[in-house]
Amino acid sequence: MTKPKVLISDKMDPNAARIFAERGCEVDVKPGMTPEELEACIGEYEGLAIRSSTVVTPAILAAATRLKVIGRAGIGVDNVDIPTASAHGVVVMNTPFGNSITTAEHAIAMIMALARQIPEANARTQAGEWPKSAFMGVEVTGKTLGLIGAGNIGSIVASRAQGLRMKVIAFDPFLTPDRAIEIGVEKVDLETLLARADFITLHTPLTDETRNILSAENLAKTKQGVRIVNCARGGLIDEAALAEQLASGHIAGAALDVFATEPAKESPLFGQPNFICTPHLGASTTEAQVNVALQVAEQMADYLVDGGVSNALNMPSLSAEEAPKLRPYMALAEKLGSLVGQLAHGNLTKISIEREGAAAELNGKPITGAVLAGFMRRYSESVNMVNAPYLAKERGLEVSDVRHEREGIYQTLLRVTVATEQGDRSVAGTLFGTDSPRLVEIFGVGIEAALEGHMLYIVNEDAPGFIGRIGTLLGEQGINIGTFHLGRREAGKEATLLLSVDAPIPAEVVKQACALQGVKLAIPLAF
Repeated sequence: MTKPKVLISDKMDPNAARIFAERGCEVDVKPGMTPEELEACIGEYEGLAIRSSTVVTPAILAAATRLKVIGRAGIGVDNVDIPTASAHGVVVMNTPFGNSITTAEHAIAMIMALARQIPEANARTQAGEWPKSAFMGVEVTGKTLGLIGAGNIGSIVASRAQGLRMKVIAFDPFLTPDRAIEIGVEKVDLETLLARADFITLHTPLTDETRNILSAENLAKTKQGVRIVNCARGGLIDEAALAEQLASGHIAGAALDVFATEPAKESPLFGQPNFICTPHLGASTTEAQVNVALQVAEQMADYLVDGGVSNALNMPSLSAEEAPKLRPYMALAEKLGSLVGQLAHGNLTKISIEREGAAAELNGKPITGAVLAGFMRRYSESVNMVNAPYLAKERGLEVSDVRHEREGIYQTLLRVTVATEQGDRSVAGTLFGTDSPRLVEIFGVGIEAALEGHMLYIVNEDAPGFIGRIGTLLGEQGINIGTFHLGRREAGKEATLLLSVDAPIPAEVVKQACALQGVKLAIPLAF
């Protein structure tokens, strides 16, 4: 078996390469390449491990014909075109926890530096002055810290601030009341936070919803004398408006580790009173650099070798422990999705995935992804679990996952239903043993079959002689039948035939099958 090949294109702790090699991957370390050099060689690799220097553009993704996964050693993925990666079926992962403590501690350090004006006092003292009377700081004890974003890093900042005897309030639409109680913060809306906070720290990704969340309008709503810290992402603050508020004295201080444009060679904030900045150092500790490198290598190797998916931004998570148990279900799901996609025609607007029995107890998202991967191949051959949901959304397909607690005749069952112009069309399958996917129902007709290779689906009148006629036709054409599966709703009415053959059935033979006495429909299938 060929080893997955991984490229590390940014400077990274050498232990990352060691982990890739130990986990069964071939790894090349080539930091500092130009975009043109990366585009020229990326077609050789299944995995790309990066930090912040490599920018993964549409051109690079178009050249990455073998690429399966991009791993970002760190949190921010602004340097990866995720929509284009998804469209190409490439998993994008980050490592959101490896540098959490480091970034949170940097934010706390910025708060303390602002409160006591340490950088400016240091500079003037080292310049030979003794400006003791020029600096009057503030205590953080008893002050209110406002968190914009209370996720992993924000919650760590909250715990550190509480140790400094600060009161912590938080604005975060995803923060539940129970979680707020757990981390000891008061959940508030943004207007309340702006009005009450003595210090504000930002801990949110840069999205369309968060871009310029501290706009000129919102900065004007802040409490007189507030101090603002951003160690998250550039672009969350209107930097020109912040400079104006610092100059006016409404905002007493600001500390930024990130800027909208980096490297920040110039900024309206430079030279403003009580402004502190650092060159994106939030994750720059020895411990953090080692942690994120090790994590990205472990995650990428899990995916490439075992199929496990951790911290993916465009695909449901699937742990390496879950993967072996889910793999046969995902195989069944993909085959059912493929079957219904090949048989159902017209404008399809809805697809439903139902799980019952043992399947109902599993992680449903990978199963749904596998169904869509099979189903969306009706539109494109290059579909996988990553880009299938993207393509489904693009086509306006409504997707639902339904979990049933009821017990049926099968220990485990998956059912896939699509809404067509002629009504709902449904197929169902189960596992024989623990890992053998098997069809058990097709459009309301009970029929047991393995969905493999080349097959022919026929709907015909249930009358004597038909099996002989179809067998004779295929035999005369030199087409060998592998398996033969029959089903019907009622004797003498409509019957269903699903047979497997050893080679693709030519279109002319399918046409001849359709012309046989009693045949209503004949469709070739491929799995």
